[in-house]
Amino acid sequence: MQKAGTGAAGRNKSSGRPDNTETDDKATADSANAEKATAAKFAVGVGRGIGGALLFALPMQMTMEMWALGFTMDRWRLVLLLVLTIPLLIGISHRIGFEETFSWKTAIRDAMIAFGIGIFTSAVTLCLFKLLMADMPAQEITGKIAVQAIPASIGALLGRSQLGSGKDDTEDDQKDSYGSELFMMAVGALFLNLNMAPTEEMILISYKMTPWHALATIVLSITLMHAFVYAVSFKGGHELSADTPWWHAFVRFTLPGYVIALLISLYALWSFERLDGGSFTPAMMAMIVLAFPGAIGAAAARLIL
Repeated sequence: MQKAGTGAAGRNKSSGRPDNTETDDKATADSANAEKATAAKFAVGVGRGIGGALLFALPMQMTMEMWALGFTMDRWRLVLLLVLTIPLLIGISHRIGFEETFSWKTAIRDAMIAFGIGIFTSAVTLCLFKLLMADMPAQEITGKIAVQAIPASIGALLGRSQLGSGKDDTEDDQKDSYGSELFMMAVGALFLNLNMAPTEEMILISYKMTPWHALATIVLSITLMHAFVYAVSFKGGHELSADTPWWHAFVRFTLPGYVIALLISLYALWSFERLDGGSFTPAMMAMIVLAFPGAIGAAAARLIL
């Protein structure tokens, strides 16, 4: 019996078949390596997020109007802006999160991490500039951080597309839906508007302009917006086939994109209390002025994101 057992073991060894223990060990090692690779890739994404938050939010963190808004801005408008930022971040994260997202659950996780990065980097930067001090009221401290965390959190998510090395961030070849295209236009418009809307210059420019200047601004905004995506063939732009009429893309994307830029501009001006106490005409002029960079941002969003 002992010889038979030895012979069977010898046959199993000579046959070259790995036993169950070796197979399980190899599967465990592969799983551990995969988890380490995923964690490392996520950590790199978070690092890029911090870089993106600093890169995109520093101009606002060093602007006096944004400091003042932290304690002068109406609390309900600030809360509304923060609430609207969350689904905005989730939508961006579903498209370009810290790693490839295959579910809305992962997108929500990345959005919350981006929000946390925005809060953290804003708090650190404001403390560094001595804009946050221990003797300040809690409402002022939270207000200053909250206002700055909105663009910083968007920048944290944009960091993946802007600061990618190109080796692990391949270009997504799948075509976006029409709704996704319009959503990304809104993101681009909002991001540039957050830089401009708090400043006094927007209102000053609108007061100096005549109706003819406003009309010329509208025409130039639409022209540049269309050219950014379709005419000058930027990387990431849309290529129109030879049998597609020029007006198709103009009506389907450019005009709706400009309307989105106008609406985002109006909301940004209202949020930052730039329209309070004014009449209809100055409000429309200010909206047209702010929609100029908003339109550029909406057009560039497709190229950047």
